[in-house]
Amino acid sequence: MRNQLLTMQIYRANILFTPTPEKFEILERGYVVVGDDGNVIGTYQNLPPEYQDVPITNYGNQLLMPAMNDLHIHAPQYRNLGIAMDMELIPWLNTYTFPEEAKYKDLAYAERMYRRFVRDLWKLGTMRAAIFATIHPEASCLLADLMHEAGLGGMIGLVAMDRNSPDMLRNTPEEAVKGTLRVMEHTASMPLLSAIVTPRFVPSCTPEMMRALGKMAADNKLPVQSHLSENLSEIAWVKELEPESSCYGDAYYRYGMFGQTPTLMAHCCYPTAEEFELMKKQRVFAVHCPTSNCNIGSGIAPIRRFMTAGIPVALGSDISGGSGFSIFRVIHYTLQMSKLKWVHGNYKEMFLSLSEAFWLATKSGGSFFGKVGSFEPGYAFDALVVNDEDLNFDNYTIQHRLERYIYLGDDRQIQHRFCQGKEIPEPKV
Repeated sequence: MRNQLLTMQIYRANILFTPTPEKFEILERGYVVVGDDGNVIGTYQNLPPEYQDVPITNYGNQLLMPAMNDLHIHAPQYRNLGIAMDMELIPWLNTYTFPEEAKYKDLAYAERMYRRFVRDLWKLGTMRAAIFATIHPEASCLLADLMHEAGLGGMIGLVAMDRNSPDMLRNTPEEAVKGTLRVMEHTASMPLLSAIVTPRFVPSCTPEMMRALGKMAADNKLPVQSHLSENLSEIAWVKELEPESSCYGDAYYRYGMFGQTPTLMAHCCYPTAEEFELMKKQRVFAVHCPTSNCNIGSGIAPIRRFMTAGIPVALGSDISGGSGFSIFRVIHYTLQMSKLKWVHGNYKEMFLSLSEAFWLATKSGGSFFGKVGSFEPGYAFDALVVNDEDLNFDNYTIQHRLERYIYLGDDRQIQHRFCQGKEIPEPKV
């Protein structure tokens, strides 16, 4: 028993997390006990006597919270961050995104950019992410290697696209299946990483591609990620390309990629009544990307409506449609956009609270990876230690300190980062 105690870790700080969306669990100068498997054993206001021999790392007055989860991010768009934010989706893709993604055929270029991408994920406190790569198997496996080397977790998606795309960025159904299976095999020995089936979106995938991807997802029990109802012109385009589908979501469902295995659908700004019910029935995640939706002029997703119906919701940065990595900033925008939705919806659907938005970024989003995003027993100890001394005044509550950090802080206040119980040093660039 003594040896088991010595392999545990105890961290003391001002602890806060959201077991439910309605409110924060807060332990002022409390303790979290972590087992040698990297999972939380428990949180305590007063440490039980059986842990008296366990080493304690004391972070004093700092904040200790779950790490961020990014459920929609395009790694090869890293270089385009913060440019061309005056264009809508399709022109933006054709003019900037596709030419940049084509460069990842060059592994030297891919490594240079992906190393910076991984470093910035770490820097902004995101320990797990669902990532779109490119059509290139070698570069996608390289991205997995760099994530694994850094100690970060998530899912890597080799992108599939065989129509309405430049020739330099097309793969056949056979190539997309082979490439995805290669990523799956490559990550098999990486405990925190796995593959995810990734049709870019319906306009870029023929029925033959969709059928092949759906079969692969079913045969290998692989999750799926894509885009859904991001803007009105895209939705109209899907109706033309898939006339037999009753709605955009049905264009995925018909091919086995809408909840038949765990599914992430980014944006979801304009769900029809049928699509909404299908998402509810199939437990499809709506991944809210408010910074991207603002920048590309897509719209405001009905997040309160999704949550009330029990449709799972997560947050995504969607770089480089989104203009930054920080999920804390995405929380900020999520709150603001929910208030705009409330106003323009005649005050019918209440805007989100701070605890609800934080829960989306932590426990709700983390649930796609398993028991991630909370400090409840059995959850992975993915955590951030934030020194908010430069933002704090004596009379602030711990919750107000978190709120102030979300609105005013940045990576400079994050002092320590943990993923699956291990402290993660700054990745090499």
